[in-house]
Amino acid sequence: FGGRAIMVNDKMIVSAGKAGDLLVRVDADQHDALLSEPGAAQAEMGAGRRMGPGWITVSSEAIADDECLSFWVDAAMSYNKAVTRTNQN
Repeated sequence: FGGRAIMVNDKMIVSAGKAGDLLVRVDADQHDALLSEPGAAQAEMGAGRRMGPGWITVSSEAIADDECLSFWVDAAMSYNKAVTRTNQN
């Protein structure tokens, strides 16, 4: 993904980009609502190559403080836990 990824349960939750932005894996059902958060945008893998629902890029300015960064890590962890529970059943 072009950055340093954090993996939980063998799945990526976030990846820190070289420009300080954050690629976040979230529940696709929450995708549109989360895009309304400050600094959030549809993730792309290269110019014009949009990733699917559940992949969001957050600007470095929007995660500059711990509270904002925690919001996105929590959203990613919630999705990770839900997927892990589903896969265990």
